[in-house]
Amino acid sequence: MNMRTLAAAILWATALTTTPATAADLSIALGADVTSMDPHFHNLTPNNNVGNHVFETLVAKDPRGRLKPALAESWRAVDELTWEFKLRRGVKFHDGTEFTAADVTATLDRVPNVPNSPSSFATYSKQITERITVDPYTIRLKTAKPYPLMPNDMSTIMIIPARARGATTDDFNSGKATVGTGPFKFVRWQKGDRVELARNDNYWGAKPAWDKVTFRVITSDPTRVAALLSGDVRAIENVPTSDLAKVLKNPDLSVYRQVSHRVMYLHIDSNRDQSPLVTDKAGRPLDRNPLKDVRVRQAISKAINRQALVERLMEGAAVATGQVMPEGMFGYDPKVKPEAFDPEGARKLLAAAGYPDGFGLTIHGPNNRYVNDEQVAQAIAQMLTRVGIVTKVDVMPSSVYFSRANKLEFSLMLVGWGSDTAEASSPLKALLATFDTAKGMGNANRGRYSSAKMDALLDQALATVDDARRERLLQEATAVAMSELGIIPLYHQESVWATRKGVAYAPRADERTNAFEFRPQ
Repeated sequence: MNMRTLAAAILWATALTTTPATAADLSIALGADVTSMDPHFHNLTPNNNVGNHVFETLVAKDPRGRLKPALAESWRAVDELTWEFKLRRGVKFHDGTEFTAADVTATLDRVPNVPNSPSSFATYSKQITERITVDPYTIRLKTAKPYPLMPNDMSTIMIIPARARGATTDDFNSGKATVGTGPFKFVRWQKGDRVELARNDNYWGAKPAWDKVTFRVITSDPTRVAALLSGDVRAIENVPTSDLAKVLKNPDLSVYRQVSHRVMYLHIDSNRDQSPLVTDKAGRPLDRNPLKDVRVRQAISKAINRQALVERLMEGAAVATGQVMPEGMFGYDPKVKPEAFDPEGARKLLAAAGYPDGFGLTIHGPNNRYVNDEQVAQAIAQMLTRVGIVTKVDVMPSSVYFSRANKLEFSLMLVGWGSDTAEASSPLKALLATFDTAKGMGNANRGRYSSAKMDALLDQALATVDDARRERLLQEATAVAMSELGIIPLYHQESVWATRKGVAYAPRADERTNAFEFRPQ
């Protein structure tokens, strides 16, 4: 060995032995706040994202949304009304107790009974009429009618130990009950600031590369990018579109991107005879709600220049849409196109509906939940004002926004929805099905749109096991809801992550930022 080679070898060996302890730690900046560590309290992507590190589901999804085994090794339809799940043996909760069917039963008991849930997971358990424990590692779930989506639904409900059946949301938020089977153990949650996790060295699956993970909540786009550039964090999600070009050119950073199945849309108060924030142009409340008229909803849709939102505000990191799922996803209907920008057509529709001079309206939205959410709300308000719907903007932190939206305080809302099941049934059930808590339908239907025809098609789809036929029914249900504009779709976000060199990530369509899927390069 010559002297140069020997020197290089010594330097390499020294680097291996003197790497700081923090080299195996990963800090990730999140773009949206976590509202709870209770895995069943609020069906919200940031909560589910972090929760899935500590807790696991029976069925998991790969980066493209395809189902794969998790706590259940396999599943099958025993008959038209019965699904059987074979549970993984040898799995331990973080406290050392063994995972069995009793924990699945306890979880399903708790899901519909979480007090004050802003968006319940009960929509994914309502179809279960009976639970049968065949043995400690086999459970059967029965339904009243054929239900093909049971494996998809079981990919959304995180399993807790049986002893935590009666735990409160505060118990999970404090860490007292935050015990799962996942690849990381809960250490600490400081609301609005961070979640700290430690590797579960007894995890049944592939061990994560990181000893410790810190999720930093940095909702300010410039601050999040600055944290990455300074090395304060090693990865960020939701790279702001305004900084995307700069980040792509930085040799110290890597960018990973994927069109997500999140649809950004407007929810409209299309049910009430009077709507709280619809006025005449002088600000006086109207005695009837114009948003009930489909022509007015069509006018709003035509007034929005989706391509301008995509190109100018989103810097190309989005795809304009006229439906709930992006191209290539289950239930996408190629015949349903984005509404063409047509301000003159919008004015004609308003006149035909009896509002030739327009009216007043307020659009509400979050200012820290979605990419460019406040700017998008402002842009839409300007577009509506140009056709005669004089629109004000009122944005607020997501924790406040969702609480008020769920109380139906708003008339026009900017919202996003990511399909938990990676198919059209998720947004159709949650956003457009007639609100019915007993059936677990319309849980996030804040506009209270209701269509008997759409409901019937959706119900039929949810009872159809044949995939091809079910997809056709979902496409038909989508077409009905979009023709009536139960919601006004805008675009599908493109999810963008950036990392410091030395850290790699496989981008996901479900927007999840999974620490266990980051890898050292």
